[in-house]
Amino acid sequence: MPKAAKTPAATPADFESGLRELEALIAELEAGNLPLEAALNAYQRGQTLLGFCQGKLADAEQQLKILEAGQLKPFQPESE
Repeated sequence: MPKAAKTPAATPADFESGLRELEALIAELEAGNLPLEAALNAYQRGQTLLGFCQGKLADAEQQLKILEAGQLKPFQPESE
């Protein structure tokens, strides 16, 4: 009888949640105490989380570029 497929882990609620989970996975992998199958699953989840976090950072960078282009201007003190 084949094993039931694991349901994919949920997408993190936000960047900070994704980063915390990624950091925890890295610590587990670096400890070297995971069995091979668990280590492979952790690595795969880490890759997914890395892509999620990179996407969130890219989105934030794009928003900053838009703000800089349209609204942020160098500080100019008022004439006295």
